[in-house]
Amino acid sequence: MSRVQLALNVGDLDEAIAFYSKLFRTKPAKIREGYANFAIAEPPLKLVLIAGGGVPGTMNHVGIEVESTDEVTEAITRFQGEGFGTDVQENTSCCYAVQNKVWVQGPDIAWEIYTLLGEAPSMACMPTGCSTEVAEAPEVATASAPCC
Repeated sequence: MSRVQLALNVGDLDEAIAFYSKLFRTKPAKIREGYANFAIAEPPLKLVLIAGGGVPGTMNHVGIEVESTDEVTEAITRFQGEGFGTDVQENTSCCYAVQNKVWVQGPDIAWEIYTLLGEAPSMACMPTGCSTEVAEAPEVATASAPCC
């Protein structure tokens, strides 16, 4: 099952966790220092809360969580076929998880298509934020770019 991911910058993580737990009638799937995420079944949504990542109440980044690396690879092929610049990151540690992903720049915000490979011990790419820069041409960037 794929689901849209919304990553929000929050001012008070505990307050945000309490609110979204009530709003979506579910507890967080993961809570770490300055970070929480919810795996919401209905509507299918991955809600990520990031404290200290930007102005509270603003979008940090958006994405689509997919089930496999094959789906990430399919997205890379499709995006490059459409002429979009891509930033491919493989086996990258970000947001307390190890992921394979691709970033593509939309008109106003970058999107990530990613799959989870496992847990990671740290946020790794914060508090500076997630990569929102993708290549101008449809070449594949290296995995050394920032993550999240």
